[in-house]
Amino acid sequence: MQLTPEMIEKMRAIGLRLDKAGTFWHEGTSVSHPRLRQALLRWLDVRDDGRDIVRLDEKRYAYVDVEDAHLRAKSARWDGDRVQILWDDDQEEELDYGSLRQGADHAFYASARGKLRGRIAGPAYHAIAERVVEQDGHFALAASGKHWPIANAG
Repeated sequence: MQLTPEMIEKMRAIGLRLDKAGTFWHEGTSVSHPRLRQALLRWLDVRDDGRDIVRLDEKRYAYVDVEDAHLRAKSARWDGDRVQILWDDDQEEELDYGSLRQGADHAFYASARGKLRGRIAGPAYHAIAERVVEQDGHFALAASGKHWPIANAG
């Protein structure tokens, strides 16, 4: 039997969801195996059309419903005037300062790994907030040699 593009597309909807706390759910059951969870976090991606997916390669991927952000910051540390974020997929990268925004619940959000949304709350939020300054009636992050405006998310 030859699989049609429509059949393949239907198989990509596997009932996978990522909640705000970072728990993956498959058809109502939490994904509790830590290594599978880490693999799913590393496979997170966003298609060119904006749909959230877990991607193995160009042809093999499945859709995932992301409730809030793809990744959550486990920690943030300053290295001089640059801040490094450790995401919950255990990858560390410098904060994308230009994408920094604040949500209604005061958590920070920023781009992570290019296309992904990262949520920065808890201890990581407080580490970053130490360098938030008021500038012309708005807030900005003093980092990487300049003041980066913090937009409102939404």
